[in-house]
Amino acid sequence: MLKASYEVLQPAGNSSFLLRTFGKTGFAAPYHFHPEYELTWIVKGSGKRYAGSNMADFSDGDLVLLGPHVPHCWKLQPDAKTARSIVIQFTPDFLGNGFFDKAELAGIHQLFHRSGSGIQFIKRTRAAVQEQIKELTEEKNNFKKLIRLLEILQQLAVSKEYALLDQQRLIAELSPANQARISPIFAYLVENFRKEISLNEAAAIASMTPNAFCKYFKRITRKTFMETVIEYRINYATQQLIQSDKTISDICFDSGFGDISHFYKTFKSRMQLSPLHYRQQFGVL
Repeated sequence: MLKASYEVLQPAGNSSFLLRTFGKTGFAAPYHFHPEYELTWIVKGSGKRYAGSNMADFSDGDLVLLGPHVPHCWKLQPDAKTARSIVIQFTPDFLGNGFFDKAELAGIHQLFHRSGSGIQFIKRTRAAVQEQIKELTEEKNNFKKLIRLLEILQQLAVSKEYALLDQQRLIAELSPANQARISPIFAYLVENFRKEISLNEAAAIASMTPNAFCKYFKRITRKTFMETVIEYRINYATQQLIQSDKTISDICFDSGFGDISHFYKTFKSRMQLSPLHYRQQFGVL
């Protein structure tokens, strides 16, 4: 059974948080979750980012803060030659219980609450924090490393230049039992939406009958299961139309649609443009 992998993280003995740099192979991580906060900077790379129930494009410079237990992964473009990311991870109590409840740290406390939706930082905040992360990676003194991390968190806390990724907090605000049940479904979608999706298989992953699963999924996500599948496929198709020179027919089948006329009809209904006109209007190739 496919599951959203649970990742166990362990900082080095001389540090209260993890700071790691990943190359291309680091992007092969499956859809996973862990109890730590995670700040990820994509130094180089582009593709699709999955965070909770949100799916979106990412490219060089992407800067995202995720709260504990938010399932996520970054999938590179298939033709990516190189990629690099810097990831900072820390537990809610990495500086002791109640540390961020202090009045002076109210902004960071609120930042942590928002991170349950996943936060993408943009514009000047993104550029400033990228420089701070560079300085953090170059710092040798552990005390100064901790101070630099707190400065980064404060910079993010006071910023208004951000977007919430999963505004409905569909997964973050579920009970642990429902998180454990729905996360494997999104893992299944992330890995299989470009293939033939089986409702029976998805229902089996949730240990439900197909009928009960459909009702459960809509209650949790406010969308039907197939609406979500179509949303993932259309999202992927828009990326391919903009960033590749594949034929529209190839994009149709590569995105998981089995019929070209159905693809055209569904795409135009969702995007108010035909695939060809969408490419002409937004394509960069």
